Amino acid sequence: MLQATFLNRRALYLRPDPARVIVRPFKPATEPRDLNPTDKTRANHIVERVLNLDSQAAAAQLADVLENFQGRHRNLLKTFELRADEMEEALLAHSTFSEVQRQLIGAYFLHEYSFEASALFNPSIVPHPDQSGIRSGSLRFILSLRAVGEGHVSSLTFRAGAIAADGSITVDPTARLATSPRITHRTAGPSGDEVDVVFELAPDISERVIFPVTESQSNGIEDARFVQFSDGGRTTYYATYTAYKGTAIRSELIETADFLSFRMTPLQGAAARNKGMALFPRKIDGRYAMIARQDNENLYLVYSDDLYRWEGGQAILQPQFPWEFVQIGNCGSPIELEEGWLMLTHGVGPVRKYSIGAALLDKRDPSKLLARSREPLLRPEPSEREGYVPNVVYTCGAMTHNGQLILPYAVSDTYSNFATIEISALMRSMS
Repeated sequence: MLQATFLNRRALYLRPDPARVIVRPFKPATEPRDLNPTDKTRANHIVERVLNLDSQAAAAQLADVLENFQGRHRNLLKTFELRADEMEEALLAHSTFSEVQRQLIGAYFLHEYSFEASALFNPSIVPHPDQSGIRSGSLRFILSLRAVGEGHVSSLTFRAGAIAADGSITVDPTARLATSPRITHRTAGPSGDEVDVVFELAPDISERVIFPVTESQSNGIEDARFVQFSDGGRTTYYATYTAYKGTAIRSELIETADFLSFRMTPLQGAAARNKGMALFPRKIDGRYAMIARQDNENLYLVYSDDLYRWEGGQAILQPQFPWEFVQIGNCGSPIELEEGWLMLTHGVGPVRKYSIGAALLDKRDPSKLLARSREPLLRPEPSEREGYVPNVVYTCGAMTHNGQLILPYAVSDTYSNFATIEISALMRSMS
C-alpha cells in the first residue's frame, strides 16, 4: 500500500506539555458531580480547621501558598476568593470570614491539574475570525485540540497560527499560563444543561482551556469538529463533540463567534446518540445537514430544520476497501469545492490500524457519491506508530488555502502534526 505521493508532511509537531497546569475546583468530590452529605461534612471540617488558626498563622499559611503558586496562574487571590464563594452553599452557618480566611479557604478547595500531561491530539482547523494585519495571500487560523490529563479526562484547548502564500505553516508559541472560563449561564433542558462560558483572563488563545462542566461531560469533551458556518451573511463557528461521562456518550454542540465566549448545548434525537457527527458549513436547500455515524460501521447523511435535533438519516458510504473493512467515519466537516463536497474519512483496517481517506459528494445532493480514494491519503508511518493508541492517524477537520488542503492530524492519540495536499492532484487520484 503506497502513501499518496501528493501529500507532504510538515513536521510541525505539537506535543503534550505536562508543565502546563490550571487550577480546578476540589470539593472534595469527583468533578463535576455535586457534593453528597459525606463531601459536605469533609468540606466543613476543612473550613473549621482554617478558622481555628489564629490570624498570624492564617496569614503565614496564605503567604506560603502564594510563594509556592504565584506566577503559575493569573489573579490567584481573586481565584481563591471566587472559589470560597462557590463553596458557600455547602458550608454550615459560620461567622463572617476575614479576607485572609476567605482566600485561604478558597485555596483549600482548588488543585492544580496538568491538562495535557498525557496527550494533545485529534485537531481541527478553521480560519481565524480576526485576519487584521495579515500579509497578502496569507491566512490566520485557529486550531482546536483534545488535551488529556490525569484520569484520562479530555478538555478542549486551542492554538493559533498562519499559512503563508507559499503554503508554509507556522504555529504561534504556546502561552505558559492556562485559564478556564467562567460559567455565565446554565439552563436545564430536556436532554441536559445548556451552558454559557466566557474567558475574561486569557488574552492568548493558547491559554484557553474548556473543561467538562456538566455531568454528561464529566469524563471528557472529546474530538471537537469545528467548522466556519455561514448563514445569510452571519458567520458562526460550530463544533460537534462527544460528551463522555464514563459510562455513556452523546453528541453535543459548541458555538462561538469570537473564541472568547462559548455556548455548549446537548443535541437531541436518535441520530445524535452516537459520536462522530460533523456539520456542513452551510445549509443545503434551506436545511442544516450533518454527516453522522449511527451504526459504528457506515456513514450517514442527516438533514434537520432544527440545529439541535437530529433524526433519521440515509447511509451514503460503506466500507469498500481493505484499509476500511472494520468501519469508516468522518474526519471533520465536509469542505466545499467547485467539484463537490470533499469529505475526509477514517478507515479502520487489520490490527485496528486507522488511516485517512477521502470521498467526493455531489454539491446539490450530498447523498450522491461522486468519487472516493481507493488507498489512504495518510496512514501511520513507522515513526508514527507508537503512542497511547498505536497505529492511528486521525483528524477532526481540515481546510483549504490557495489550492492546498491544510490537514492537521493526530499521531497514535498522543501528539499532532500537519500535512498539506494539492487539491487538484487529490481530485485526479479519486475514482
